Amino acid sequence: MTGKIDKSVISGAVLNSLKARLMISALLLILVLLPLIGVTLNDAFKEQVKSAAKNELRAYVYSVLAVAEVEDNQLLMPERLLENQFNVIQSGLYALISTSARSDKLPGPIKEETPRIMWQSDSYLGFDAPGYLPHPATGQSEFSEIELEGKPYLLYSFTASFAQTPAQSGGAQAQPAAFSVTVHIIKDQADFQQQLSKFSRQLWSWLLILMVLLVIVQLVWLFWTLKPLGKFTRELSDIEQGRAEQLHEIYPTELQAVARQLNALLNTERSQRKRYRNALADLAHSLKTPLAVIQSQKELSRTSIEQVSIINRIIGHQLKRAQTAAGASWHLGIKVKSVTDKLVRALSKIYCEPAILIRVDIDAEAIFKGDQADLTEMVGNLLDNACKAAKSQVLLSVTSTENRLLITVEDDGSGISFAQQAQIFERGIRADSYQQGHGIGLAIVRDLSDSYNGQLSVACSQTLGGAKFVLSFGAVSA
Repeated sequence: MTGKIDKSVISGAVLNSLKARLMISALLLILVLLPLIGVTLNDAFKEQVKSAAKNELRAYVYSVLAVAEVEDNQLLMPERLLENQFNVIQSGLYALISTSARSDKLPGPIKEETPRIMWQSDSYLGFDAPGYLPHPATGQSEFSEIELEGKPYLLYSFTASFAQTPAQSGGAQAQPAAFSVTVHIIKDQADFQQQLSKFSRQLWSWLLILMVLLVIVQLVWLFWTLKPLGKFTRELSDIEQGRAEQLHEIYPTELQAVARQLNALLNTERSQRKRYRNALADLAHSLKTPLAVIQSQKELSRTSIEQVSIINRIIGHQLKRAQTAAGASWHLGIKVKSVTDKLVRALSKIYCEPAILIRVDIDAEAIFKGDQADLTEMVGNLLDNACKAAKSQVLLSVTSTENRLLITVEDDGSGISFAQQAQIFERGIRADSYQQGHGIGLAIVRDLSDSYNGQLSVACSQTLGGAKFVLSFGAVSA
């Protein structure tokens, strides 16, 4: 099942590529059209050569008829013919003259005619009489093939009628009697096949060369045509990874409008996010100042002071959620290592007595597609909680693939029970109601990860034995 899914995913990815579609269509056009042209040209040339051979054999028939004579139902032929190939034994060109002998032994009005050879050229010596020779109607011809001793030959047959005047009988002259003969010209197919083979080899050789040249031209044309799309993709990737803020290349007319609108959208989104964050910062300042004044009042009861502290913490938490760049930061991208290095150095100084060893295993090329402050908040809270719960060491791991980012924080503390793991992320359950080391920061991490369509999960660490928190971002390939 996995193999089938992988093949379907790969096939879908290929068909979704504009470059792949154009290449496949161009190759199909070349691989279908050129062979079709080759077959058509080969058939046309074959018909042309066959027609030329037919005309040549027809000319030989006329040359034989020109020297043939009939007297008293007897065919008279010269000893040698003008065409010397008829005089050379087994020269590859042969002439036969046959007549039809009507059989009167067969019943019925229709009598079968069997050919009878009356004359053959000297070149035909050494061959047996053919088993079958066509006998077309008078004045008609027939072009076909015949085998002599297992070799193929071309055969052209033409029937002619000679008029002859018999001797007078009783003082009256009889009507002229017709004497029909069929001239057969047989020629070896070696020259015919050689022409066809030579033409076919040259034709398919040149078509193959033409196919290769057309494929190269198509590929060059395709890459040149799609080059702007490649630049467009690279610039979008640079913006997404945080290496650029706008599209700067000059694109063809069809893409220039898209690039211009996209730059306008980026500028607008950046300005709106800046104004939004500034407004939230002003709101946080305006709320915290009155709360600080209220907390400073001496006449407040202990309960009131605690409630004001809770209000202050909730305001900070909700403002933190509102300030997240998720949903508007698709074009941002920062390296995770730059954030985690700062956090590890800071926490190593804070948790020095007793000393907590923070070990790291980080992919240097891992990219978080979001805001740096949000990533710092999420990883910082998880590391801070892990350091509070740990006995002596914490492990931070970061791995990434093309479409997934995993951030794992483990400690060697007492861990979280299975029942607590099932409830710790439920709505209405306070994260700080569990053991020390997993306080309100966990709710902040959960809300921030949700805003980036990420997942936060908890389990037992197989490496250190304590708690294990995993942040996952990006789609998992099927």
